[in-house]
Amino acid sequence: MALPVMLRAALPSVPVVNQLPGVRKKGGPFGGLSRSAPPVRIERSDVAAYARVCGFPEKDTVPLPYPHLLAFGLHMAIMTDPAFPAPAIGTVHVENSITSHRPVEIGESLAVSVSVGAPKPHSKGTVYDFVTTATADGETVWEETSSYLRRGRGDADAPSGATFPDAPAHGITWQLPGDLGRRYAAVSGDANPIHLYPLTAKALGFPRQIAHGMWTMARSVAALENRLPDAVRVDVAFKRPVLLPGRVAFGSAPLEDGWAFSLSDPRSGAPHLAGRTTSLS
Repeated sequence: MALPVMLRAALPSVPVVNQLPGVRKKGGPFGGLSRSAPPVRIERSDVAAYARVCGFPEKDTVPLPYPHLLAFGLHMAIMTDPAFPAPAIGTVHVENSITSHRPVEIGESLAVSVSVGAPKPHSKGTVYDFVTTATADGETVWEETSSYLRRGRGDADAPSGATFPDAPAHGITWQLPGDLGRRYAAVSGDANPIHLYPLTAKALGFPRQIAHGMWTMARSVAALENRLPDAVRVDVAFKRPVLLPGRVAFGSAPLEDGWAFSLSDPRSGAPHLAGRTTSLS
């Protein structure tokens, strides 16, 4: 997330400034927005850098979550559009679902489109589902739904989020360094201040910097990668932030059609992430 994008994301949350033309969010009903990008060639060096940060082996195909990086700029373009009702800063990524129809090879070119429709009620506010489609020569190869929560007056009768099978921790722990957020930002483009330094995170209400949710998803998928089929769906819910530096415990359990997995605090057992894979073969 380049500095101009960060500024556009932050300004709607700043009192007085958020009333200026071009910054002020438009009122009234929101029907949706969409953005698209022309095909981008997948470069080996970019994939290798991402793989190193997220724990994937280097291969001739991209890690399953990698195309999210191509969509992230379009997510931000929509969120910073005055027509999008919620400021980007303070809107929380709560769930993510990725469907890989087949492996994407290094050197392929992907065209990406993102759309978001009308908001949905949630027990803690309002949810916006960003739907991404990646195509190669007109073939849909990868799809994603990223759900973002804007906290506010919730609907007690509305869903509070997805539920997942249990996957207790079983002795695997990962030590996460303090610079993990900066390292992931360098390969993903997501330089949200909450992930970078203690000072920037504290300014936004966190005791210190936190790991990217999409890193926690990617690292979990990397731990299961050699057990996943080519056509697979991965669903996760982000439960609690992971403070950096810190430790997390990984858990997994086999299911009839895939795997359940989790990240938790190794001392308290408090959940950070819950998820599952589903074979589409």
